[in-house]
Amino acid sequence: MDQSPPVAVARRCLVVSPELTVLIGRGPFADFPMPDAAVAAVFGFGTIDTPATLTLAGIAHAQDLVGEDTGVTRILLLIAASGLARISALTLPGADDRLTYHLPSDLRAIALALRDCERVSEAGDIYRTAKSIELLCETWSALDKGVMVPVAGDSDMSRADSLRLLTARRLIDEQWREKLSLHGIAAQCGLNREKLTRGFRQMFACSVAEALAERRLTQASLMLATTDLPVSSVGYENGYLNNASFARAFGRRFGQSPSDYRAARIAA
Repeated sequence: MDQSPPVAVARRCLVVSPELTVLIGRGPFADFPMPDAAVAAVFGFGTIDTPATLTLAGIAHAQDLVGEDTGVTRILLLIAASGLARISALTLPGADDRLTYHLPSDLRAIALALRDCERVSEAGDIYRTAKSIELLCETWSALDKGVMVPVAGDSDMSRADSLRLLTARRLIDEQWREKLSLHGIAAQCGLNREKLTRGFRQMFACSVAEALAERRLTQASLMLATTDLPVSSVGYENGYLNNASFARAFGRRFGQSPSDYRAARIAA
């Protein structure tokens, strides 16, 4: 990451369209056109001690972000829901969402070009408008592809370790039928057990074991409701090597035994 000190930039407001307003500076901002039902995408450039980030906020928090003075220059894209529909965006934050991701180097480069543009007059406005639209489209392309790495709250986790934790989650989602262990997942992801255990809970608000059990039991419940396989076979197909352990885990999750769960679904 570029470790030069943050560039001091005067507050600037660029109205790209009625659906997109761009704010550049350290904030707070006032007296600018706010698009209807706007969500916010806030780009922070990072310092030696903090990562560059993208914060995505729903309509309940967009105005709060505009009113903040963080002491460093940021770029805020304020986008109406109709504007997101116009670019066929699939990732739509909920009204109360405030999600933070590591900012990839390609998006950071676009944002820096927008922040540091020295062109003046009409040429500058045209350039900033083009860069704003590019930043909007490329950001939502990355969000929709699912390649953005979440920043774990109150964590000093690096982007590399965050990517390894996403790999751990994919292993659980894709290989849950196999005999997965904490040691094996850690080895496949390039993390030690302590970092995997701590980081996984920070990022996903559950333990590795809880995520694995949820994936297996959700599939088991579907099979109980839609197939006539014996209960023991359903458990085995979903990673439980004996019927007693399957029944205990299923009962904790759904509040009834697998047989009772199946009977209730058939009766319904």
